[in-house]
Amino acid sequence: MKFGEVTPVPVDPELLAILVCPACRNPLVERVVGEGIEWPAAEGLSCTACRRFYPVRDGIPVLLVEEARVLP
Repeated sequence: MKFGEVTPVPVDPELLAILVCPACRNPLVERVVGEGIEWPAAEGLSCTACRRFYPVRDGIPVLLVEEARVLP
């Protein structure tokens, strides 16, 4: 794998159906965020309401508000 390359690790659809954003309680969707100046490329779950992006590490969603990034 090259630097900045993301290997998709899909979240189980049944799990995704029940997950909500811990900050605002809205549904989450799978999303890949491209590499930018402030952070590397990453796959995770995104809240369309508050625009927080939660990373997925080793197939496990990290749903901690402290670990989330607010997307522009």
